[in-house]
Amino acid sequence: MAEGENGQDRTELPSQKRLDEARKQGNVPRSRDLSTAAMMLVAGITLQFMGQGLADRFGHLMRAGLTLSRAQTMDESRMLPQVLALGAEGLRACAPILAVTALAALLSPLAIGGWNLSFEALAPDVSRLNPLNGIQNMFSARGATELLKSFLKFLVVAVVAVLYMHSRAAEMLYLGNEPVRPAIAHAMSLAGSALMQLAGALVLIAAVDVPWQLHQHTQKLKMTRQEVRDEHKDSDGSPEVKRRIRRMQQEFARRRMMQQVPKADVVVVNPTHYAVALRYDEQRMRAPMVIAKGVDEVAARIREVAAEHAVPILEAPPLARTLFRVVDLEAEVPASLYQAVAQVLTWVYQLRMARGAGHRAPSPPSIDPAIEETQH
Repeated sequence: MAEGENGQDRTELPSQKRLDEARKQGNVPRSRDLSTAAMMLVAGITLQFMGQGLADRFGHLMRAGLTLSRAQTMDESRMLPQVLALGAEGLRACAPILAVTALAALLSPLAIGGWNLSFEALAPDVSRLNPLNGIQNMFSARGATELLKSFLKFLVVAVVAVLYMHSRAAEMLYLGNEPVRPAIAHAMSLAGSALMQLAGALVLIAAVDVPWQLHQHTQKLKMTRQEVRDEHKDSDGSPEVKRRIRRMQQEFARRRMMQQVPKADVVVVNPTHYAVALRYDEQRMRAPMVIAKGVDEVAARIREVAAEHAVPILEAPPLARTLFRVVDLEAEVPASLYQAVAQVLTWVYQLRMARGAGHRAPSPPSIDPAIEETQH
């Protein structure tokens, strides 16, 4: 098994990131046998179905190429245009076969690896020109495996070709006794049949080669456990950085919350562990809203800010604990707490009026302790 640079075994399957990076470098699984089989198969089918038409066109080309007038044989300047015209006609005759084979060559990669355009793979690599690397590859285990595969493929294709030629030997020999056009059509049919036979053999080879290429590609890109951890760290961020970001986010949220405390109508406390700031604007709000809340140090800071800005502070432990637990920040008080919160706001309004008139502050409201139990 391959080992990493740090001596660790590459036991982990490649991640999607590693597969994407390999794809950018042009490293995708490919099966030449699959592409060759597809091209030979479509070419054979095309010859089977279009053999008569191709025979007529090639017969015409043969007759036109071998039929020369006296003027043509005596005038050298007319030979080159004649050859070019016959060549163009030959290309047009072969165009259907060339088109279907090119299409098969383009579509066959979709079955394994898909299309891939990599400019990194097109970049020149001087190491590929090093003969020592080539020699090492030739005598490596991979080179021996590829040599064995090539020999087995040659053996299979050769056996199929010999068997086909042996079974059709009489037809091939009889071609010389047939008229030109029927002989060409018959030859096209034999060629198409031969290509289909060979394509069938290559399909069997490709059925073994495709899983092998996929396996080799995966083995080549396998990762060590340390590489997997490093990749997770790079993609998700190190735990230290993530903790620092969370602390910064929490600190920002706390500062923003503290900026809302001076706008509160009242701060309900417990008296030291919990603090909840309430605000109610009857013109804009359907119900009182919690604009700040916290425990311990945050609660102490809320009380300090409230005291600095003369925001009333009410000690109501059951209500403070209930509001902290039940109501989210910047959320409205639920209907089940309307009565208790209304008592608090009434006290706040009375307190403001008493302060404005210079009277004695009203007594704090008595909140039913059972309110905490009803909200469980």
